[in-house]
Amino acid sequence: MGEIDYPGYAYGAAVAFGGIMGYMKKRSVPSLMAGVAFGSLAMFGAYSVSKDGKSGASLAPAIGTSALLCGVMGARALKSGKLMPAGMIAILSLGMLTRYSFMFYNLNTKQ
Repeated sequence: MGEIDYPGYAYGAAVAFGGIMGYMKKRSVPSLMAGVAFGSLAMFGAYSVSKDGKSGASLAPAIGTSALLCGVMGARALKSGKLMPAGMIAILSLGMLTRYSFMFYNLNTKQ
């Protein structure tokens, strides 16, 4: 078992919390479903990185989730022109994508 991916778990919790808040404020069921689903995927990615973290396959769920959220929420933020909530999730996703990509890069350079 590798190091625990605390930033990954915090990111997943933030995404899930955003979906829950979207539901509480606007009664948006799609926000709730998407937030909880993508938050769960992000937490699974963090678990996968925590468990192994030494192979591309263990980084794939985390990279895929953060890349997808970065693209989708970034496009929503640009379209709406608002930082909250889509822009903040896009920024967090970009940070996590950068982190996981750096981890993936280091895997390939060590071999």
